[in-house]
Amino acid sequence: MKKIGIIGAMQEEIEALLEIMTDKVREKKGVLEFYCGKYEGVDIIVVKAGIGKVNAAMCTQCLIDNYKPDAVINVGVAGAINDDLNIGDIVLSTYLQEHDFDVTAFGYEKGVIPRLDSSKFYADEKLVDLAYSFNNDFKEINLHKGVIVSGDVFVSSRVLKDELESKYNAYCAEMEGAAIAHVCYLQNVPFLVIRSMSDKADGNSPKNFDEFVLSSAQNAVRLIKDILSKM
Repeated sequence: MKKIGIIGAMQEEIEALLEIMTDKVREKKGVLEFYCGKYEGVDIIVVKAGIGKVNAAMCTQCLIDNYKPDAVINVGVAGAINDDLNIGDIVLSTYLQEHDFDVTAFGYEKGVIPRLDSSKFYADEKLVDLAYSFNNDFKEINLHKGVIVSGDVFVSSRVLKDELESKYNAYCAEMEGAAIAHVCYLQNVPFLVIRSMSDKADGNSPKNFDEFVLSSAQNAVRLIKDILSKM
């Protein structure tokens, strides 16, 4: 894999990547700004999608159509659903699911997308294993592999947190990853979602998010740098 597309929802999630790129060129496609360059000999395309599943899906399709990456990595922060996770810890996606997709009125389980052969979007195993191989390099934080769920809602209540853990066995929740994974799945593009915990998805989440979003995002970017250096 020598051309990697990297998507973040917010500027805080991509800023550190923009700083390390060489031969950087900015290209505008509609409302999106793509930054094309290199890191450790790998061609990378970095883009800020905006918050939420629609923005994420639109950005992913635009990235694939215009740059044809060998793989897509989504980097950013998330709320910890699994109580064993601490702020700053990183979750690597095993698979992703949209927790707010609801057609239960027709007999489907929540999170299931009708007329699609799978509603669980599995990350590329080679990318997951490569990322996880750096576990021992992170002394102060922990790397985990687990389920990531996405929805157009900022999780900040214990009730919803418990539901996401019991129903989906989710490790963390965010607002874009499953949409990115969905598009990559449909287009047969390998992908990985990397999320660093900015909060505990509880009543303190808004305060914790504001306090830790930047440092947590930098943890995830640090891992991406390691991954790119081994490609």
